[in-house]
Amino acid sequence: MNYLLAILLPPLSIFLAGRPILGIVVFLIWIPALIFSGGLTHPMFILLAWFVIFERRNKSV
Repeated sequence: MNYLLAILLPPLSIFLAGRPILGIVVFLIWIPALIFSGGLTHPMFILLAWFVIFERRNKSV
């Protein structure tokens, strides 16, 4: 479920993965990046969210 959320809203996904400060920082960078690049930087934030979620899953096992 969190991987699907990472595609749509990467900052929220990072926040819910247990990294609230990183989620807020990414949100503050994500909004201007979407506006100024026209969405071209969105895949970079998706990859960041996936790495954070993957790291969280490996630590809990």
